[in-house]
Amino acid sequence: MLQSLDPIVNLAKRRGFIFPDSEIYGGMANAWDYGPLGVLLKNNLKREWWKFFVQSQPDMVGLDSAIIMNPRVWEASGHIENFTDPLVECKACHKRFRADHLLEKESMTPGHEKEPMADLSKMRCPECDGELTGTRQFNLMFKTHIGATEDQGAVAYLRPELAAGMFTNFKLVADTMRLRIPFGIAQQGKAFRNEITTGNFIFRTREFDIMEFEYFVHPNDWEKHFERWLGEIKRWWTEVIKADWSHFYLHEIPDGERAHYSKRTVDIEYYYPFGLKELHGIAYRTDFDLKRHMEASGADLRHRDPVSGETYIPHVIEPTFGLDRLVLVTLLEHYSEVEGGRDEETKSKHEKEIVLRLPKNLAPISVAILPLSKKEPLATLGRDIQKTLSKHWMTQYDETGSIGKRYRRQDEIGTPYCVTIDFDSLEDKKVTVRDRDTMEQERVRIEELVDHLGERLKN
Repeated sequence: MLQSLDPIVNLAKRRGFIFPDSEIYGGMANAWDYGPLGVLLKNNLKREWWKFFVQSQPDMVGLDSAIIMNPRVWEASGHIENFTDPLVECKACHKRFRADHLLEKESMTPGHEKEPMADLSKMRCPECDGELTGTRQFNLMFKTHIGATEDQGAVAYLRPELAAGMFTNFKLVADTMRLRIPFGIAQQGKAFRNEITTGNFIFRTREFDIMEFEYFVHPNDWEKHFERWLGEIKRWWTEVIKADWSHFYLHEIPDGERAHYSKRTVDIEYYYPFGLKELHGIAYRTDFDLKRHMEASGADLRHRDPVSGETYIPHVIEPTFGLDRLVLVTLLEHYSEVEGGRDEETKSKHEKEIVLRLPKNLAPISVAILPLSKKEPLATLGRDIQKTLSKHWMTQYDETGSIGKRYRRQDEIGTPYCVTIDFDSLEDKKVTVRDRDTMEQERVRIEELVDHLGERLKN
């Protein structure tokens, strides 16, 4: 595994995956923009997540709720009161730090995200060695204002998670889709948290994408459903992302350290280059949310079983995935360096080659089209082939540089197959298909190219 994020950060910028935000203005701390290839990778991950957790599940439906909701939603959910992090401030330089991260920085020993707090009284500011204030709780929600005036009555919040929209729409979804317990509501979208401490590339940012679902169950059945989804999470990582499960750790969060709504939480943690940290989690939220929204709104959010006639407030299992961390772990899992190179050109120069061995269904570009010459008639044939293939997959046309350099460029961005068009192609109507991982090359008739690639890209 990599010992530093630097190779990933460098590759991401150099090849168009992820850029520093507002770079021409000096950037903005821990804000990142997804470039052309990063957008494709994110979209592929979102598509595969939806296919795995929603499309293939007969009891799951989707939702897309508003980012700015009625502020009473956040009062009822407990976020205004409880959605906080411990904050300390330097009395000299006035820089602010998240207390638990300051402890970790002091000890230089990466730990779990929700470790118990230790004594801060003897610690000094890591920036100027100044005296620190006592710990106070800092609410993570971004405030905004609705309307023309910024009075207290117009205060609203950017959502810090997606769950609230699924709870407030629970009854409407259940009734319109004629759903019976157990069933789930899934959602993908933006969330915002005014994090005190950000960093480690896209690991922790203030604006991020979340994919999560609320799975509504009978109160007596929550344990079996919790274990079921925990197993599905492992299967997602090992079968879809094709990650090494030994790089993951399941951290059972003890009493007193869980979120205010949770009776059981398991954090799925990952051995990042900067330590063992949370990747995402699964929580048993009991009936906390629906009960609080019933009390605050007056709406009846109970479920009535049409067979038994039993009426009850459903309990909830909630798996949550941060898409940005998913992108980061996917890159870490499939980044590889080949010392001395893989082809004759790099071997002769003793150069290192980078290969991003992404699963074929996740690769931003599925097929690259590489004519040996940018001149006619190869260029026209190459463009015609790209036009045909782009109806089925994302493609990239590259006619600049030696064929070896072009292969290496495609290896670095994870392209599974390259189609090389040479002068013989004009006569025999065949092209050369090169495999990223095996480097094997196969001569294929142009008229059979779609079927040939389709068979390989579906695996």
